[in-house]
Amino acid sequence: MKSKIALLLFFALTAFTLLQNRKITGVVTDEYQKPLAGVMVSVPNTMISTTTDSLGRYTIQVPAYALKLTFVLPHLTIQHIDIGKSNTINVTLKTGRINLTEALADHQTVHRKVSGSYVQMESAAQTFMAPMQRRQPGETENYNPINENGFQVASQMPVTTFSVDVDRAAYSNTRRFLNNGQMPPVDAVRIEEMINYFDYDYAEPSGEHPIAVSTEMTDSPWNPGLKLLHIGLQAKTVPTKNLPASNLVFLIDVSGSMSDQNKLPLLKQAFKLLVDQLRPQDKISIVVYAGAAGEILKPTSGSEKMTIKEALDGLEAGGSTAGGAGIELAYKLAKDNFIKNGNNRVILATDGDFNVGISSEGALQRLIEEKRKEGIFLSIMGFGMGNYKDSHIETLADKGNGNYAYIDNIQEARKEFVQEFGGTLFTIAKDVKIQIEFNPRHVQAYRLIGYENRALKNEEFHDDKKDAGEMGSGHTVTALYEIVPTGTKSPYLSKNDALKYQKTDASDIGKTDEMLTLKIRYKKPDEDQSVLFDMPVKNISRPMAACSENLRFASAVAEFGLLLRGSEFKGKANYRDVIARAKTAFGKDGEGYRSEFVQLVKTAETLDNRKETAQKD
Repeated sequence: MKSKIALLLFFALTAFTLLQNRKITGVVTDEYQKPLAGVMVSVPNTMISTTTDSLGRYTIQVPAYALKLTFVLPHLTIQHIDIGKSNTINVTLKTGRINLTEALADHQTVHRKVSGSYVQMESAAQTFMAPMQRRQPGETENYNPINENGFQVASQMPVTTFSVDVDRAAYSNTRRFLNNGQMPPVDAVRIEEMINYFDYDYAEPSGEHPIAVSTEMTDSPWNPGLKLLHIGLQAKTVPTKNLPASNLVFLIDVSGSMSDQNKLPLLKQAFKLLVDQLRPQDKISIVVYAGAAGEILKPTSGSEKMTIKEALDGLEAGGSTAGGAGIELAYKLAKDNFIKNGNNRVILATDGDFNVGISSEGALQRLIEEKRKEGIFLSIMGFGMGNYKDSHIETLADKGNGNYAYIDNIQEARKEFVQEFGGTLFTIAKDVKIQIEFNPRHVQAYRLIGYENRALKNEEFHDDKKDAGEMGSGHTVTALYEIVPTGTKSPYLSKNDALKYQKTDASDIGKTDEMLTLKIRYKKPDEDQSVLFDMPVKNISRPMAACSENLRFASAVAEFGLLLRGSEFKGKANYRDVIARAKTAFGKDGEGYRSEFVQLVKTAETLDNRKETAQKD
């Protein structure tokens, strides 16, 4: 018996020493030589894998005994390549249709249970890689419920008010579900965040205000007879060299739930990208929290990049989650090192699974609101799957005058911390609110698409104490209204009695070509009194083909969101129309985000078709 145990130990240690002793790099392209992002590259029958970046590049460490690499683009293509002797393997993938479950079958981790003195092979590999837990997404994930906005009759309720939203988390989170072969939960689909994930080519502000506004109107693509109103806001872009100095505190969740490869390991890579953007005048501190909270790095100049990265490299996951204690310590550090007229911000990175300390959402909200008034903002970066608590994170980010992003891969981290560095961290205008008064002469009813959790009471538009959304340097905000023109019949309208004491007949209203008046209210970052400006919008509609790429692409994303939600207002929406319209509005698309969107729509269409087929069977 002892000899068998010794033999097992020998083979285990041999396998341990053979792991990851060869580095292979390459580029993955399609048949047109266009780089493919998000391709999973793996060693069959192991849990060793990586994904290609936005330029199609990959690097993977493989054991010496490995003979093949598998390249998978979810639901589109798969290819097995012999490794050979070369350390550079470039691959061309031809798109098609595959069964993702079958394609990944040989990539599942095999857990070998043993007893007594037997060696567990999985534990030998843990020195090299964190365990990749194959949870089903959505298993214990929490999302705030969304009750879709309905149509409002303009003659009875002509005014609508909401806060802007520059969060993008819902899109990258939805992408994660689709790339894992699942349709996202309905409440994970916040359509305004999906639309605002993308940049739009709006005109820069040129006047006294740091925000410019543009509008367009066309026919609704999915509801014949209705109109679609497009509103675009563009924040002033400030060159990085002119941005104020930053006092940043990284608040990092290192609890046991963060051990997965797509949590703490990805988080470290993401924050290193941000560190590379820091300037000497910027300061950064690191606080971690698990069973308790502690300071890992005292305030350090952005010029000491190696010191900061070494502190990040030393982080390990384990323990429960004292999220509240961590936030308190992070805010204390931010306050102690406060930079007047600077960017003072806590950046929380977590899966949102707080279970120790100030776990009450109300208590956390009050703490964050108090610190916001002191000029310290909060941004939150979400990571992981399975136990992801979106509902918790979203609420806290909204209260902290910051933004909320979901990091599902290193490309998304690069988008947040490199390409959109200024917008992510530097506020140009805070508490930005939009109020619209519709003219019943031209508008019978209207519906705001998305923004359900950003709705404000009309009287809150004038209340400077009421919190609203922030816009960072170069940020864009897009909103879409679906409109029932006066005199048009619509199945979405219920019967309403005419008001007795108000003029509701369109013929009684002054003859004007104004369809609405749009008002914007905002505050400068260091001021508490808001500034107001407004603009009338005329009743002018153009064919979809004559509208800007901004409107065409935003409407495609909105229609996709309606399909994912199974919205009662989706009308004749369908995946084929979404794809066709999006393809006409790619623009420059230097990073491939819009072309990636089309691939996601195709994936969702495939999943939806399979679901329908299964239900019929």
